[in-house]
Amino acid sequence: MKKILLAAATLVLAFAGTAGAQAKPTIKIFIHPHSTVPTAEVMKHLVNKCPNVTITLNSEKSDFMVRAGGWSGNYQFVVYRHGGTAAYSTETALLSNAVKDVCKFMNSPQASAASSD
Repeated sequence: MKKILLAAATLVLAFAGTAGAQAKPTIKIFIHPHSTVPTAEVMKHLVNKCPNVTITLNSEKSDFMVRAGGWSGNYQFVVYRHGGTAAYSTETALLSNAVKDVCKFMNSPQASAASSD
């Protein structure tokens, strides 16, 4: 009986911990039309690294614009605030790392401050 009560209490506490956690707000990005990295490749890594970020085709409704350039071994990403001011850039050898870096920035307090200007 004690084991059942302990298991039930553990489940209740685990559920309470996840119920209290706030979900990250959805961030909409627009991929710059002159990006050389295919949008599908960026999206493939976004799903794994940053599930709260979506790609939109409407630049007016985006929070940020991302210019994704380069090739295997030399990826260069620049993130622009809505309005056109550069806010962040990264250069990495792997596409997954470039996306991870951009995701980390977009979910940081610096990005929140940048998007509210």
